Amino acid sequence: MIYVCIPVHEEASTVGVLLWKIRKVMGEFGRDYRIVVHDDASGDDTIEVLQRYRRSLPLTVLRSSERQGYGRSVERLLRHVADVSPYPKRDCAVVMQGDFTENPEDMVSLVKVFEGGADIVAGHENGDATQAVAAPDGVRWARRLSGIFLRRLLRTAPVSDPLSGMRAYRVIVLKKAFRDLPEEQFLTTSDGWAANVELLGCLVPHARRVAEAPLTLRYDLRQRPSRFKAWPTFVSLFKLRRSVWSEAPPEAV
Repeated sequence: MIYVCIPVHEEASTVGVLLWKIRKVMGEFGRDYRIVVHDDASGDDTIEVLQRYRRSLPLTVLRSSERQGYGRSVERLLRHVADVSPYPKRDCAVVMQGDFTENPEDMVSLVKVFEGGADIVAGHENGDATQAVAAPDGVRWARRLSGIFLRRLLRTAPVSDPLSGMRAYRVIVLKKAFRDLPEEQFLTTSDGWAANVELLGCLVPHARRVAEAPLTLRYDLRQRPSRFKAWPTFVSLFKLRRSVWSEAPPEAV
């Protein structure tokens, strides 16, 4: 089973289009799947719209009554999957954004690498100039500053792009990480890119093999103006500069 985990901070219409795109991709891929959405206290009719989609899609809807933020939203999704998966050694959780920046078709590449034996598969931009769309200025500046001031953090990471959040996790890795953690506690303390880095650092010690798969990010397909803030993002990453990798990480392949 593939659990497609989506933290939702988007308008209802955007989420609906994404759900149908995922259905098409997974139907063509021919794998059993379930979509798990976490509605992070949205103020519009997102929750009502999502409930209607449950009649035609394999969809589970989680919700927070108060805003949790990206990092905790992702953790709630992963904890839910760890709790309900009947075959944690075989099942897979794929995390992706709900704003179309990440292409649902890239899930296929991640899952194929996962099926090849990897416990964690991290997405990274493929760098293909014929497909890539220029990132917004804030994203480019945050990455540039991180590359200059956080070299050790990035250089010692188990993957080439620890900032990216689109990843596939073997569910047994999640169960091991959450095993001794009370439900009210979280693995991560940050949000955004920093949460992606922290989460990877917490899960890698439980994985036997870490691998990568290419992504094509499409910033031009966003359905709303980006909420990304370059300076707060960099500050959050800077607080992790002494490295979150508890031991020599597995070599990414």
